This record gives sequence, C-alpha cells and structure tokens, in this order.
Amino acid sequence: MISIPPVALQVAGAVPNTFPDMVRNATVFTQGVLVVLAVLSLVSWAIMFAAWRQLSKAMKAAGRFSSEFDATYRLDDAGSMAKRAAPSALPRLLLRAMHFVSDTHVANQQAREQRHGDAGAPSGATLTGSQIETLHLVLDAEASTERGRLGNMIPWLAMIGSVSPLIGLFGTVLGIIESFIGIATRGSGNLSAVAPGVGEALIATAAGLAVAIPATFGYNIFANRLNRFDELMENFGTTVIARLVREGYI
Repeated sequence: MISIPPVALQVAGAVPNTFPDMVRNATVFTQGVLVVLAVLSLVSWAIMFAAWRQLSKAMKAAGRFSSEFDATYRLDDAGSMAKRAAPSALPRLLLRAMHFVSDTHVANQQAREQRHGDAGAPSGATLTGSQIETLHLVLDAEASTERGRLGNMIPWLAMIGSVSPLIGLFGTVLGIIESFIGIATRGSGNLSAVAPGVGEALIATAAGLAVAIPATFGYNIFANRLNRFDELMENFGTTVIARLVREGYI
C-alpha cells in the first residue's frame, strides 16, 4: 500500500486560488477590513461622479455667461442679464461687484455732503485707490466662496487615497498574525500550510491599493479642473473691473 505524504495531501486539498475563494477563506479581521475598503471605494466613486457633474455644469454655465457678457455694450445690460440668469459663479461675481460699486458711491456722496455741510455737494464717480483694491479683495473672496462650494468634497478623495493603503496593510498584518497563530496551534509550518493564509491576508493590501489609485487620480484631475475654474473666475473679475473703469463707474 502506497502512503501519501502529508504535504501531498495539503497540496491536493482545496486551496483557494481565486479572489472570491480567498475572500471567503480570509480571517474575520481581513474580511472586516475588506468591507471598510468597499465602503470607501463606493464613497470615492460617488464623490468623483458628483464632482464631475458639478464642475462640468459650472464650466458650461461660466462659458455661456462669459460669451453673453462680452456681447453686451453696457454694464447695466449685463447686470440685468445676470439677474435673469440661473444662479452660478460668474453672475454672482458681476452682481457682487456692481453692488459694491453702487454702495461705495452712496457712501462717498454722503461723506462729501457731510464735509460740505449741505446736500448740494458735487458728486463724482471716481473711487479711491483703496476702494478699488477693496473691490479686488471682495471679488477674490466671492471667488473663494464659489471655489469652496464646488470643491468641498474633493479633499475627501485625497484622504481616501492616502488612508486606504494603510487600512489594507493593517488588514494584511492582522491576517498574517492570525495565520501564524493558527499554524503554531496546529503544529504545521511547511510552505503549503503558510502560503494560503499569507495570500489571503495580502488581498487586503491589494484591495487598499485598488481603492487608493482611482481616488488619487480623481483628486488630481478634479483639483486641476477646479484650479482652471478658479483662473476663469479671476480673469472674469479682472474683466469686470476693466469694464467698470471704461464705463466710468470707478
């Protein structure tokens, strides 16, 4: 009668060799880590879809309003158009600039009347250098608010991209520890006994990388698009100030 060595019996046994089998045979700690990584993956893809939709909508609205703004002859017409337009970044920037200029003119006129002591003080449309600089700051603050509104979820992609590999590594370490404890308990330390447990533990690291890579790509792509939109708002603000100067508002 031919005796079969124990190693041959282990090799001939059911050794998980596919990803689903490895997940099913993984330790409880590793499976828990995989669940966490699956949730983070769903969250990252949801954020990327929402950011893509929101930024695409904002860019299209900005391009359309910028073309319509360039086609107007007077800022009053552009202001009326901005009030009728759907709420978006560039109309809000234009209305914010015009409100600031209007309020500043009123404040300047009141200051001149107080200095002259009557209501017949000469009026002027010119703003001081500090007031024009304040207008720049107001537009920058408004653009920063728009940037924060559009990109409020994008930093989460960076966090998921940096944390997911560490979570996967944590699951791998826990899985390897439990595998070695099991090997020590059973008293079997050959390669065929060690390799399946280590392989099952390493899927947590692979899953962490699978979550982190798309999230990191998404963060860089959307951060770059957000920077381009920020430049578009900055250029539009400069154009608005130039139109205000040309038409005698400041």
